[in-house]
Order: sequence, then structure tokens, then C-alpha cells
Amino acid sequence: MTFLSPGRLWLLTLVPVLIAAYVLLQLRRRQYTVRFTNLALLSEVAPRRPGWRRHVAAFLFLATIFTMVIGFARPATTIKIPRDRATIMVTVDVSLSMKATDVAPDRFEAAKTAAKKFIRELPGRFNVGVVSFAGSANVISAPSADRAATIASIDQMVLDRRTAIGEAVFTSLQAIRSFDAAASQDPPPAHIVLLSDGENTSGRSVPEAVQAARASGVPVSTIAFGTPYGTVDLDGETTAVQVNKQALRDLATQTKGKAYEAADGDQLSEVYRHIGSSLGWRLESHDVAARFTGIALLFALAAGGASLLWFARLP
Repeated sequence: MTFLSPGRLWLLTLVPVLIAAYVLLQLRRRQYTVRFTNLALLSEVAPRRPGWRRHVAAFLFLATIFTMVIGFARPATTIKIPRDRATIMVTVDVSLSMKATDVAPDRFEAAKTAAKKFIRELPGRFNVGVVSFAGSANVISAPSADRAATIASIDQMVLDRRTAIGEAVFTSLQAIRSFDAAASQDPPPAHIVLLSDGENTSGRSVPEAVQAARASGVPVSTIAFGTPYGTVDLDGETTAVQVNKQALRDLATQTKGKAYEAADGDQLSEVYRHIGSSLGWRLESHDVAARFTGIALLFALAAGGASLLWFARLP
């Protein structure tokens, strides 16, 4: 058991203080009794001592205080919550060629819009992560069910030089294998959705990525953004940046994925339609303070009942 507000446990120091005060009062009562020298008269005027019963109400009162303090510190237990491990990695090209405006308003904004729309429409059972890639690839949002955080990560992406499609696939596969403690030995069912203009210029090659994806049993579906007429301004010069649809199509077909274009991105529901499920667990802290509050109430009622029954008064 853990405590969500452990700083409040200092109040438990009141319990030994109360115990010491109670013991001290009992000793003083015994001293007063000994001072009464006429024992015969004492037995006539003093009622029969209640013996052990006089300590019951005090014990129950201390138990009430102890339990209330535990509840005040917000005790929590860790419980296992089932969740589906099925994972989709959305992998977005952030190379400078994505600035081309042959796809309105430009390739980059169109890709971000398509990625966010796809994530919003994903069924709730899927975990989704995001990888961005230019000259290298980085996980900017680890796979999770938090759609808001995932979409926010897409809005933070910035453009950079070169394009590493192969590295993007390898990084996505690594994120899948790192999904949970069991994923390295038992990876979740997964799919990669890669949005790019399709020209690999850095890092490991696309054929290497295809081999790795096939070995992992993870399909890669691609969405091509661009036309043969795209241009960007780099260092004051206008440079042609044609889209390589064939490279993206090959990547998809060779990994048993699907190849799309920006115009038909609405068909992406096919990506997750056939993904299987795998039951996993997540650990969650569950506040059980109410349980201790209820126990404290029972102790308090017991203390009051015992005091009324034996002494005709409340403690």
C-alpha cells in the first residue's frame, strides 16, 4: 500500500502522546486511591471498579484516531487494469521538401492535418504513437491511449534537412517493441502509417527497413504527398522536389501494407480494420481512503456503545 499524501502521517505521533497521557491519568488515579487510608470505608462508598472494561472505550477511541489519520493520508492500492496492446505508429516526414506548396496549403501542413484526422478517428482500443523524421528519426509521442497528447506532439513538429525513411521505420519498430515490459518478447499487434513525399536521402535504406518490418510482422502503410511539379526555396534557390510515389508504394506492398495518396487518405480506416488485439495490463493507484474512514466510524460507534453500556455516558 502507498500513500498519496504521505506528509500527513506525522499526525500519527499524536497516538503515542494520547497513550502516554492515558497511562499517566491511570497512575494518578491509583495514587489517589492509595491515599485513602480507611480501606473499609472506601469499599463502602466507592463503586465496584469496572476492571478491564474501563480501558475498552479508550482503546477504541485510540483506534479511531489511528485509522482516521491513515485515511487522511489517502492510502492507495495498486490494481491491474486490462487494456488492449494493439498499437499504431504515425510516422511523419518533416524534411524541407515538405514545404512544397503543390499540395494545399503545403505538403507539411497537409500531412499534419491528415495525421491528426486519422488519430482522432481511431477506435479507442488502439494505442497510438508518433515518430517524426528528417535526417534522423525520433519518437515524439510514445504509444498511449492519450489522443490529446499525441495530437499536441504533431503540432510541435518542425522541418529539417534530409529524409530518412528507413530510419523512420526502424524507430517506429523500436517504439512498438518498447510498448510495455512484455513487448520485447511479445510485441503487440501493430501497424505503421508513414506520411512522406517518398525520397530516402539519409540513414539506412528502405530495403533494410522492409526486411526489418517483415521480420517483425508489422505492415507499413504509406501516404504520398506531392506532385511532379513541387518546388521549394532553399538557400535562395528554387529546387524541384518531385514526390516518389513508387518508393512509397514499394515500401507498403513489400510489408503487406497499403499505399495511399493525400487525395484518398479517407480510406485509412483499412489500416486498422484487420489489426488484431492482445490483452495487456496497466498498473493504476486506487484511492482507498473511504475504506479507512468507514473503519474509523465503526471504531467510534463501538467506543460510544461500550461507554454507554458500561458507564452510562459517552467517552
